[in-house]
Amino acid sequence: MVPLEKLSAITERFEYLEARMAQGLSGDEIAQVGREYAELRPVVDEIAAYRRLLNDIAEAEAMLDDPDMRELAEDELPALKERLPEVEQAMRLVLLPKDAADARPAMIEIRPGTGGDEAGLFAADLLRMYQRYAEARGWKFEIMEQSLSELGGVKEVVAHVKGDGVFARLKYESGVHRVQRVPETESGGRIHTSAATVAVLPEAEDVDIQIDPGDLRIDTMRSSGAGGQHVNTTDSAVRITHLPTGIVVTSSEKSQHRNRDIAMQVLKTRLFDLERQRVDEARAADRKAQVGSGDRSERIRTYNFPQGRMTDHRINLTLYKLDQIIAGDLDDVIDALIAEDQAAQLADMGA
Repeated sequence: MVPLEKLSAITERFEYLEARMAQGLSGDEIAQVGREYAELRPVVDEIAAYRRLLNDIAEAEAMLDDPDMRELAEDELPALKERLPEVEQAMRLVLLPKDAADARPAMIEIRPGTGGDEAGLFAADLLRMYQRYAEARGWKFEIMEQSLSELGGVKEVVAHVKGDGVFARLKYESGVHRVQRVPETESGGRIHTSAATVAVLPEAEDVDIQIDPGDLRIDTMRSSGAGGQHVNTTDSAVRITHLPTGIVVTSSEKSQHRNRDIAMQVLKTRLFDLERQRVDEARAADRKAQVGSGDRSERIRTYNFPQGRMTDHRINLTLYKLDQIIAGDLDDVIDALIAEDQAAQLADMGA
């Protein structure tokens, strides 16, 4: 059972934030207080439901001593007590420690792995899968940087995804995705195996990362592209190298100013991700065993087209609905990963 003192403290904090918001706040305070208020709201709702049920049980038990009400109490009490484990479990789940980055927008980076041209085509399929998933959830999906092969495959792509709970759901996609299918370029009908790597990073805010300008080397170069649209352009593409880490980011839109902004945002996000990984590794040596670890060297999923099967190897989940999944229907997969992650956290807490 969750200590009632802890529940009271959470409720008191929520009521304090509610009163602060009613008083009127400055711009910075509104964002900070509003974010904490929104995070606590579902927790307080579950606490209220738990307390109502405890109160109903106590009242029913008191009615057992009243001869006129005893029969009614005996009818109601078993059903009330039967609901108690479910309500307690729901409350434990909302009390689990939250990843501070869960509510943030995310950047998705997709790169082909082994498999040559077919790996690039598969990377393009993954890009479309995430675009459609974002569209279905009402998220904004913007491609920030993209390099395509002659066959239409992806050499590298960086996309920005913005909306409610983006990183909370997409963070489980980080890792190596493997595909088994007959490539369009294969005339013999043989099944090939290829792979692509997905990295999902929470977007960095200015307060997260402070970059010393002296740590940067910024180069400009001519944007690459087909046809006449680049013939008369100046050198607008930007490449930024972060000297201490060796991280290199590029952006090749037509506007050099926008390219600098994009490249700096991607750089801050990658540096923020490095710091998050460092903290996570210091906190848990067995990070690879965690469902949401985001280890990009781990093979997390196989898409087998001949059998119409998708298997997520982290939780041994197999679904025979590959067409729907590739079309962006990812909720069944992500919901299962979230449930497994929550179960693991509850087990660690001894709940």
